[in-house]
Amino acid sequence: MRRTFALLTAVLATLALAPVATAQATTPSSSRTGCGRPAPFKTGVSTDTSIQSGGLTREYRVHLPASYNRFRPLPVVLSFHGHKRTSEYQEQLTGMSALNAIVVYPQGLIGTDGESAWEGAPYSAAADDVQFTRDLISTLERQLCVDSRRIYAAGKSNGGGFVGVLACRLPDRIAAFAPVSGAFYPQSGACNPPKRAPIIDFHGTADTTIPYAGNPAKGLPALPDWLAGWASRDRCRGSVSWSDGPVTYQHWLGCSLAHVKIDGLGHVWPSTKPNNDSATPTVIDATPIIWQFFLTHPLH
Repeated sequence: MRRTFALLTAVLATLALAPVATAQATTPSSSRTGCGRPAPFKTGVSTDTSIQSGGLTREYRVHLPASYNRFRPLPVVLSFHGHKRTSEYQEQLTGMSALNAIVVYPQGLIGTDGESAWEGAPYSAAADDVQFTRDLISTLERQLCVDSRRIYAAGKSNGGGFVGVLACRLPDRIAAFAPVSGAFYPQSGACNPPKRAPIIDFHGTADTTIPYAGNPAKGLPALPDWLAGWASRDRCRGSVSWSDGPVTYQHWLGCSLAHVKIDGLGHVWPSTKPNNDSATPTVIDATPIIWQFFLTHPLH
């Protein structure tokens, strides 16, 4: 599957709305930047902390790379866990703390079924997780040397569904989005983004938790229908696709929308090594593909 990754990398580069040289190629223009300030967290390790949002204490885990420099802006990746999971689980699952970025793992609140969840699901808590995300981004910009044009969001399952909500409501703060096995419930509400939202989506055809073909009883759309909705919103001009073994890659023309379909894959975060979701390796690694997509999509 090395050929798959090489081809994906090449295609992702063509999807960029504007070419860039490196992750540190731009200087943040936000007045909230924390560049120059001593970091409140240790580098090279993960720290659990919290902020106040909507009258609630909201928790998250933040990982600063060992190379963090308070004078050099870094991208931020927000990584949202799935239903019943934790920020620590998401960190272990995705391996995103190895990225040259400030990686943040927010913790969902306990929902109506007694399990952690994110806004947009029928079992989520009555809390404004979108506002929490806004507040979290603003806090990170004040405390750390953040490249405000390179803030990204990824998530698994219910967390992936919430990433879809953020694509609808925060594309003016978040540059690109990556749902994995996303649960796109109708409780998410109407989607009227103020601007185009670059998205790369991953889903397995053998996912029985969030079926690729959808689940009408739960209001879950078929993935082709959900993607068609975004193609319409982002004013795409048709799509092209190619396959390499069980992996089919599809991208739309005239916009930044991509989809990776893996035949026979269940409800897991794709990884070529065993992870917390599955002891059986997948044919591709989602994390480096997501990172490559993110790097080619600064905020415009």
